[in-house]
Amino acid sequence: MKIAELKDKTPDQLGTMLKDLVKERFNLRFQRTTGELEKTHRVTEVRKTIAKIKTLQNQKNTAEVKAKPAAKAKKKAGGE
Repeated sequence: MKIAELKDKTPDQLGTMLKDLVKERFNLRFQRTTGELEKTHRVTEVRKTIAKIKTLQNQKNTAEVKAKPAAKAKKKAGGE
């Protein structure tokens, strides 16, 4: 999945996708161990998509944290 597609999703959607992908990665690991895995490239795709989602979540959280002190500073300056 491309990063542009992930950026359009809400934090709740990203969380749900992350949970599903972690489960899929778990299942793929077992399939690989037992020799049942046919699409070996899927392991890499899932792992990279998980990393992309976590990166986006981290960026959004960091942006929110930086925005909150600025909003508080504006309230104090306007209220005095």
